[in-house]
Amino acid sequence: MRILSGIQPSGSLHLGNYFGAIEQFLNFQEKGAELFIFVADLHALTTTRNAEELRKNSFEVAAAFIALGLTGEQTILYRQSDVPEVLELNWILACLAPMGLLERAVSFKDKVAKGIEANVGLFNYPILQAADILAMQPDKIPVGKDQKQHLEITRDLAEKFNSTFNGNLKLPEAEIPKTAAVVPGTDGEKMSKSYGNTIEIFAEENVLKKQVMGIVTDSTPKGEPLDYSKCNVFALFRLLANEDEAHDLAEKYRNGEVGYGDAKKMLLEKILEKFGAARKRFAELLKNPAAVEKILENGGEKARAEARKNLRVIREKIGLK
Repeated sequence: MRILSGIQPSGSLHLGNYFGAIEQFLNFQEKGAELFIFVADLHALTTTRNAEELRKNSFEVAAAFIALGLTGEQTILYRQSDVPEVLELNWILACLAPMGLLERAVSFKDKVAKGIEANVGLFNYPILQAADILAMQPDKIPVGKDQKQHLEITRDLAEKFNSTFNGNLKLPEAEIPKTAAVVPGTDGEKMSKSYGNTIEIFAEENVLKKQVMGIVTDSTPKGEPLDYSKCNVFALFRLLANEDEAHDLAEKYRNGEVGYGDAKKMLLEKILEKFGAARKRFAELLKNPAAVEKILENGGEKARAEARKNLRVIREKIGLK
């Protein structure tokens, strides 16, 4: 089974990235799936306007993937921009896409409502995403519920291509992680770099502590019973803890044995425990950029070979030499 996914290099990886996507990648890798994982640097151009920032973020995201363990024999890690065939397919699909299909995209409207510039790249985002997918012909795409519509657009475009040109593009299926919609940010909204409410996996420990201690809670004083079902701190702790640990903390909430400050300290300890080895590996990779670059170059060559093979068939179908 072939799995494909990508993450924008728009800042450090956070808990939402991990539990919404990366954890699932690791599970697929353990089961022997073929993984195509890319750093979506072209997508990042919709909002990033600083060349050095983009290069730095792209490198750090790749290093983070490697540090977290995405290094299996069948795992292909690459930069989106190292596969220019994706851009050719982007144009081909754009020529098939009805305007109304993109105008109905909820993600574009949500981002504009959050103050992100309404540029053509952002509007066209689902088509480039479709090109990323269809160039590699995967079987499944791990997506959060907020991205499911984009995959439906991909399937619509693949069907349009197949019916118009008698093609046989594969229609990938969505694989929605159970936790994708329940990773709250520090403000209680969905954790997202766009919203500035993240808890970064690889942040310096003092920065990480500040992020955790900044999680918004209500004003219930310590000693009073707390409602764990409505607490963002508990929601995050439960993702990191085992069943007994989560049950124990829930009891302490109900009995007023802990305050929010205590719970935040427990959450911080869990984060450091869960990602301790990965944080150490990440620090080592930052000092050895050549090792990261070699992995990206090798992955890019493999991904481009796959894209070339598939684009050759697509070009023949539509009449290009």
